[in-house]
Amino acid sequence: MDKAQLEHYLSRVFNQSVELVRAERLGGGPGDVKEFGYGVPYLLEFKVSGEIKRAVLQTMKPDHFGHEHPADRAQSLIWAYSAYSKLPRHVKALDLGVFTCDKELISLKNFEEFFLLVEKAEGREYWRDLEEIAERGHIVDLDRKRCKALSDYLVEIHSVKSKEPELYVRRVRELIGHGECIMGIIDNYPAPTDFISREEFIELEKLCVEWRWRLKEKTYRLCRVHGDYHPWNVLFTHGTEFTVLDRSRGEFGEAADDVAAMTINYLFFSLRSKGRLEGGFEELYKLFISNYLDRTGDEELFKVIQPFYAWRALVIASPVWYPTLAKDVRKKLLNFAFNSLKTENFDPDKVNDYLEAST
Repeated sequence: MDKAQLEHYLSRVFNQSVELVRAERLGGGPGDVKEFGYGVPYLLEFKVSGEIKRAVLQTMKPDHFGHEHPADRAQSLIWAYSAYSKLPRHVKALDLGVFTCDKELISLKNFEEFFLLVEKAEGREYWRDLEEIAERGHIVDLDRKRCKALSDYLVEIHSVKSKEPELYVRRVRELIGHGECIMGIIDNYPAPTDFISREEFIELEKLCVEWRWRLKEKTYRLCRVHGDYHPWNVLFTHGTEFTVLDRSRGEFGEAADDVAAMTINYLFFSLRSKGRLEGGFEELYKLFISNYLDRTGDEELFKVIQPFYAWRALVIASPVWYPTLAKDVRKKLLNFAFNSLKTENFDPDKVNDYLEAST
């Protein structure tokens, strides 16, 4: 680290001139049995108003323990700054900072909440198209073209592969246990409910754990994904031109995630209006999947999509996310989740069978 930049940074932290005496990396010495750690600490010794002070500058290195992305490492360090000084006898956190691309050190210690500024996208959400289909009772040619365009988009982005097996394992692990995914969604269901019991939730989670062990071996499937590809995150302008919003949970993952997130909405809107998948929504559902399969040849999709469908069904059936749904719609969505998880090879032609309670 550059001496002048460190002195400039420390001078801003202490609001006065600072002279750096030495900076060196800290680490285990001879005989230290621990070989791995998350942090990368540097000892800084400096002079302030004639007094020698010492501090440790902690950074984190990428690893496969949930710290693959810069945002993961930022999360850990932000938490550390907030929490260290609150615990008795713990070393005090003096500052929270960030390295810029120019290797400059910037202080963030006065943060309260972070924000993101993005460009304004024009267009109309795709879910409005689906509402109009439900109201008119049939689809038109533009509906077919937009459905195919959405399927084509996944073909395009999923064509970019990655050879980082740990990232695939992470996405599968997070599918089951992340706060935004299966167990987190379940934990936020109001209790009790009159459409699913505690025992049924336990059974569902057990099925999902079994699926984690099936999927984690399929690391060769890792590809670029959107991660939250549903009709509320797609804006159509005219014809088949669209923009996507709010990519989530990592750049790479399982293709089935995106396919499930979009196609379950054809089922959802059909369920609300017809009580089953039929008519125009069934045509769009099959068009989306058949187009995707024709262009990718990914027949294995039907051996991995089950827990992703279960996750999305849990979201849609949740009174937190969709408070006005009829009870029978919630029950059919949860039947779909259970029956998908119990099916080794998902069959798109049997969707309506999956909506019925298991015997």
